Amino acid sequence: MAEICLLGTGGMMPLKDRFLTSLYAEYNGKAVLIDCGEGTQVAIAKQGLKMSRIELILITHCHADHVAGLPGLLLSIGNSSRTEPLIIAAPESCVPVIKNLVSICGGLPYELEIRGLPEERPFGFTAEMVDLMLSVRTLPLSHRVSCLGYTLLLKKKPPFLPNNAKAIGVPVEFWKQLHSGETVVLEDGTRVPPEAVTGPKPAPMKITYTTDTLPDEDIAEFAQGADLFICEGMYGQTEKKASMNEKRHMLMQDACNLASEAKAKRLWLTHYSPAEKEPAVYAEELHKIFPEAVISADGEKITL
Repeated sequence: MAEICLLGTGGMMPLKDRFLTSLYAEYNGKAVLIDCGEGTQVAIAKQGLKMSRIELILITHCHADHVAGLPGLLLSIGNSSRTEPLIIAAPESCVPVIKNLVSICGGLPYELEIRGLPEERPFGFTAEMVDLMLSVRTLPLSHRVSCLGYTLLLKKKPPFLPNNAKAIGVPVEFWKQLHSGETVVLEDGTRVPPEAVTGPKPAPMKITYTTDTLPDEDIAEFAQGADLFICEGMYGQTEKKASMNEKRHMLMQDACNLASEAKAKRLWLTHYSPAEKEPAVYAEELHKIFPEAVISADGEKITL
């Protein structure tokens, strides 16, 4: 199971009851964080989550409301007795900014690896993280600075077929290894691959996260069939459309149209303007466009 929590839903600046946009996704006891605005570590604590489980931090772009929380979070992770390496990945052009930000952290008790990601269209980067059973895909977005959308593909283990294992004569003590994808060698020298005792691999869970962008058509393809699509909706007032185009942001209606085109299973809206004090007032209109839209609030959670 994957535990997903939208730590904050704000854009530009935090409010007293709304943190800046950041997503925490935990799977198999390890977590991925997308974006880290000011106060992210406080939001993690407020939701009762474990920052020590974060293995990977993905940054969409280097505007302050998406990265200013990094130094504090990294220091707090260091104070949690972590010694294992931690990866921060961001658009290539963001790497110098992130290095400058984290330079104020002093000597962290763990290795920090900062990776620059390609910014080319349409799909710039795919990475396999074996330990996390995770694939990460990126999509360059249309913002005022280099910005990436992320899709997380959380892989599921294929079902174990005990009758197959018994028929081959595999002792029970080897079953766990086989289900984990390892080949085992029996006492008589017979090699048993995991495929011999497992069923077809199920489709991975798909989580797509896009914010700070125009509603480009590529986003619908990128989020196609997502179990959870998280997308910015800065305003719900359609008269703001021209302004949003100029600033390269989206309306809530834009996000709902993309979710509908992508045939996503559910949509979480996020990255609201500070001027949108009650985004839920647009719910009826938005549900006509995409019935599974959730006008998210801080701490929105789901188990997939």
